[in-house]
Amino acid sequence: MPKLKTHRGAAKRFRKTAGGKIKRSHAFTSHILTKKSTKRKRKLDRECLVDKSDYKRVLEMLPFD
Repeated sequence: MPKLKTHRGAAKRFRKTAGGKIKRSHAFTSHILTKKSTKRKRKLDRECLVDKSDYKRVLEMLPFD
């Protein structure tokens, strides 16, 4: 059986919390920011949790975290 490997793209995007949940950052934060309101940009800056429908898929990409 081959060794398990961490998906390097996923490792750069997701982090586990102490409770075992997975944190991620929001999309739409890198460019075209002038038309977005300050409130919207501030809200996008916060991290949030991966949805339960994607949780299993992300976990498989991060076997050692």
